[in-house]
Amino acid sequence: MAVTGPDIKEIRALREQLTEETTVTPVVRCAAIEGVVGGDTQVIAKLEFLQRTGTFKARGALATLHSLTEAELKQGVTAVSAGNHAIAVAYAARTLGTSAKVVMVSSANPSRIESCRAFGGEVVLAENVHEAFALAERIQREEGRYFVHPFEGRSVALGTGTVGLEICEQIDDFDALIVPIGGGGLIGGIANAVKQLRPDCDIIGVEPEGADSMHRSREAGEPRPIEQVTTIADSLGAPFAMPYSFELTQQHVDRLTLVSDDELRRTMGFLFRAMKLAVEPACVASTAALLGPLRDDLRGKRVVLVMCGSNIDWDTFERQAIFDDGID
Repeated sequence: MAVTGPDIKEIRALREQLTEETTVTPVVRCAAIEGVVGGDTQVIAKLEFLQRTGTFKARGALATLHSLTEAELKQGVTAVSAGNHAIAVAYAARTLGTSAKVVMVSSANPSRIESCRAFGGEVVLAENVHEAFALAERIQREEGRYFVHPFEGRSVALGTGTVGLEICEQIDDFDALIVPIGGGGLIGGIANAVKQLRPDCDIIGVEPEGADSMHRSREAGEPRPIEQVTTIADSLGAPFAMPYSFELTQQHVDRLTLVSDDELRRTMGFLFRAMKLAVEPACVASTAALLGPLRDDLRGKRVVLVMCGSNIDWDTFERQAIFDDGID
């Protein structure tokens, strides 16, 4: 499949269009992480979990809805999500004056379901992610709602490309960029933008071991599904890769790495202890990769971490995080 990602001029134009609807999230120097990695490594985090709705997902959802015709908007939208995308679609629908009927898995965190409803979204529950996609397709067919994909398509890459644009504008120079991977919409869009502005940057994607669809797809040379998602990082639990995001990843992402759930749990505890950040497992994946499989390789480099989401309640955080993390 021949794919061309959005041009940087188009990404800039979208960023301007979304000025009142999104936040330019800050970047911070992470001395605590640098102290663990050592070797004069410089670590800068892009705090995208401070975005509207608590994750980067608002960018892609808004970009998609802005691309719709007046007639399509009038019919409303639907989506599938473990939580973050549903919240973002509900927010985008409210912002653009339409309705959202979203399908969420029944195991979704209750706080995410309530957040979605707080933005005006109608929530329908499904037993698992495969059933959720089938149900959303039925809603689309029967009600005429536009399906807002959680990670696939040009509009998603256009929206997430604004994260890459901001990183390049906020940070003068960097050697490596580490980005979590679910379905590939975030890393595909970021990498497409960054490679246009910093072509020599080493872009590295991180997947949890229990949701490694992009690893399997790269090995096969084409998008592949996984039989089951088995990770605490449910926001990264895409059951399959898809052509557009896969091709952008193939073109612009230099390499991939994996982290275990134990590494995610320990990194959650470490970031809380060292930086007072209580964030979801998906958000710590980039840090876990730097502190784990990438530590020796990136020591002495200037590294940017994308921290992507914070939609987690304290009870879940306390249950998942390992506070005696052993990271030093």
